[in-house]
Order: sequence, then C-alpha cells, then structure tokens
Amino acid sequence: MKIGYNHRFHPALLHARALVDEAALGPLMCVRGRYGHGGRIGMEKEWRCQKSLSGGGELIDQGVHLIDLARWFLGKLRLDYGAALTSYWPIAIEDNCFLALRGAGGEMARLHASWSEWKNMFSFEIYARDGKLTIEGLGGSYGLERLTFHRVLPQRGPPKRRAREFPSPDRSWELDFRDLIRAIEEDRTPMASIADAYATLKLVDEIYERGVR
Repeated sequence: MKIGYNHRFHPALLHARALVDEAALGPLMCVRGRYGHGGRIGMEKEWRCQKSLSGGGELIDQGVHLIDLARWFLGKLRLDYGAALTSYWPIAIEDNCFLALRGAGGEMARLHASWSEWKNMFSFEIYARDGKLTIEGLGGSYGLERLTFHRVLPQRGPPKRRAREFPSPDRSWELDFRDLIRAIEEDRTPMASIADAYATLKLVDEIYERGVR
C-alpha cells in the first residue's frame, strides 16, 4: 500500500538521496528539519484545527513529513523527546511540535514544525562525516527550492560549496502517483509504503500520549 509522503519526490530531496546513496557524504550523523507557516485569519475555525475532523494539529499536518524524511535518510528511529505545544492559536490541539529522534547507531534528528512560523518556510539539513546537504524551499510561497552541497576539504576550513536550484513547478504529487503505478506494474513496494506511515505514526502516538501542552 502507498502513503502520500510526497516530499520524498521534491527534486532537491531526490538529489540529496542520490548523493547519500552514492556515499558522496560518507556516514550520516544527524539531520535537522524545520517546516512551518503562519496560518490565516480565522484558521482556528478551519477543519484542520478541529481534532474531531483532523485527528491532531501541526504534528500530523507538517510534522509527519519531517519525521518521514528523517527516517528516509537515517533509517529506524526512536523517540528521545517530543513536545506538542499550543503556543499561539486558541485551539485544543498543537500549533507547534518539537522532536528529538535517535537511530540505533547514534544518529540524531532534531525537528520543529510550526503554525506560528509567520513566513512560510522549509529547511532540511543532512550532516555527515565528509559533508553537509542543505535543502531549502519547496517552491511557491515556500521559496525557490535549492540544494547546497557543502563538501569538507582535507585541510578543513570553509567547505567547498555547490548549489543547484529547482525553479520548476511542484510535481511531487505527480511523481508520487507515478511511483505507485510503477510499483504495481513491477510488483514491488512503493517508495513510501504503509509500513513507513505506520512507523511514523507510532512516533506521533508516543508524543500525543504525553498530551498537548
């Protein structure tokens, strides 16, 4: 079965994954992700802010995409720390969430998703022994999508930087759907499967069990 984790299909993230798979960065150490927007006047009355309709707040809105990306790059992760906070909007669900996740080899993910970011933003950083990847923007109001490769030099000092921009329209949902079709035709598991959703939502449940604060 397929789950709609379309962020995996944004070109900057696909290129980042290819670089990781090619071992261009060496062993991965940690990731840091931030994702958010500022909401709209009257947002507190919208369906996504009604727990009976949405099931939760920012954690399952944008937070799950950060969790999925962290798992996609680092593998299996467990919850070290999680907080679901109601910081600004007059609602009974969280408008901000903070997570610290840990892998079996000590890899870490630090994630923050927010409905009080004010300016729409997306940032995902991948740290490794031999370099760092920075993905910024998702197109549209989130800004130009860009991948920057910071390569560590043997003598250290300022890293060698190479950036690539992706000004094309967002085709992530189209590519996500194409992957599903190919997976059916090739009798394989799609790139983002129901198993990925289950693992992500188990982490979400752990945070929700602690309560919205």
